[in-house]
Amino acid sequence: MEKTLKTYNSKRDFTKTKEPIGKKKTSNKKLRFVVQHHKARRDHYDFRLELCGTLKSWAVPKGPSYDPKDKRLAVMVEDHPLEYRNFEGTIPEGEYGGGTVMLWDEGYWEALGDPKKSLKEGSLKFILHGKRLLGKWTLVHFKKDNWLLIKEKDSVILFDDITDFQTSIRTKRTMDEITVDAKPRTKKNSRKDDIVEGIKITNPNKVIYKKPETTKYEIAEYYKKVSSRMMPYLKHRLISTIRCPEGIDGVCFFKKHLDSHSPDIAKIDVPNKSGKKEDYYYITDTPGIISEVQMNSYEFHIWSSQVTNINHPNVLVFDLDPDEGINTSKIRESAKDLKSILDELSLKSYIKTSGGKGYHILVPTKKLKDWSTFREFAKNIAELMEEKWPEKYVSNVRKAQRKGKVFIDWIRNTKGATSVAPYSLRTKNKPTVSMPIRWNELGKVKPDGITIDDAIKRLKRKDPWEDFFEIDQ
Repeated sequence: MEKTLKTYNSKRDFTKTKEPIGKKKTSNKKLRFVVQHHKARRDHYDFRLELCGTLKSWAVPKGPSYDPKDKRLAVMVEDHPLEYRNFEGTIPEGEYGGGTVMLWDEGYWEALGDPKKSLKEGSLKFILHGKRLLGKWTLVHFKKDNWLLIKEKDSVILFDDITDFQTSIRTKRTMDEITVDAKPRTKKNSRKDDIVEGIKITNPNKVIYKKPETTKYEIAEYYKKVSSRMMPYLKHRLISTIRCPEGIDGVCFFKKHLDSHSPDIAKIDVPNKSGKKEDYYYITDTPGIISEVQMNSYEFHIWSSQVTNINHPNVLVFDLDPDEGINTSKIRESAKDLKSILDELSLKSYIKTSGGKGYHILVPTKKLKDWSTFREFAKNIAELMEEKWPEKYVSNVRKAQRKGKVFIDWIRNTKGATSVAPYSLRTKNKPTVSMPIRWNELGKVKPDGITIDDAIKRLKRKDPWEDFFEIDQ
């Protein structure tokens, strides 16, 4: 009954198809699954479960159904390589399986019992943790390569009709768009799905975040969507980025000097402490953001001054950095306490999630004329909080001083220091966003509570910081 990768390879001419060559790999503890909508000679869905280093595969003509009464035919085909879970595109006409393949769903699965034994015995029960398929399911063998895919009775029902979902779970493209995009357009064979604001995104399907899986293309699309809100904070400010060429689970590094000759990136020479000039860079428009994503930069940090007046900072930044174990209510209390002090000084403040452990409080100001005054003012506020509430706050950067307290990080208000930009993704274990919120939302939104999808939905709301650059204080 088992179909090997040798069978898979023998059916394909890899000089003609872009499908991955079959190589067996070791499976992780968390087993993945994928469902691909395959518009070939016969329209069907390919249901694939990772097991023993390959994808066990079934062709399901009508696709999965949430109705336990629907016993869907599932024809077992040859094992596919694990890399096949990333394949979306067209298989040339005349080749095996010729047609269009779309990633319809993906996620993880867990077997109820020994999966190898169950598969051999012809009754495999499992739970799916996907985006469109969830809950308990069963594959039952009845003759030759024919199985039945059946939904077990539980409370999970996400759709009545599988045709409700006509777009890719990753790239949001329809079948027709995938077909058109796969046709050669230039000598370099650029495809529409690789292009965001005129920038070609290489490796668009490369998974950058694993929980949930978020691709390089999806990150570029995110920044395109938020750019109108984000650009006022990035524009003409020196930037540093966190680059992760292998995804956030690989080696990441802080990038602050120019190494790109992109027309969407501008450079400026800034003297360091010894007087030697160094190349820094800044972004002037949306393509600049996308260019950075193409270079594997996913997190953006900015200076508190603009390149037009590099020695005149105009945005105070306070990072509320809690010690390990401090609960969210105390972190929220620290934000309120800091706001109360700023209110007493008649300074309007703005709050955003950090995308990590704490919140960031920003104060636009035009009256602190130089970096020395700017830094001293921020330090005095942090020390005032420490003096007023010594049991709760500390202004000393040393971690030994923070036990059970929140560090009021004022040090970002120093020439050359940076803070994470509003709307920037964070390179944490999930795609969280440093998101501007209203003060009256503080009790509802956790520091790491806003992800890419949440941020995009929030763009439909009124901008909580719409008057940020109009404040004269």
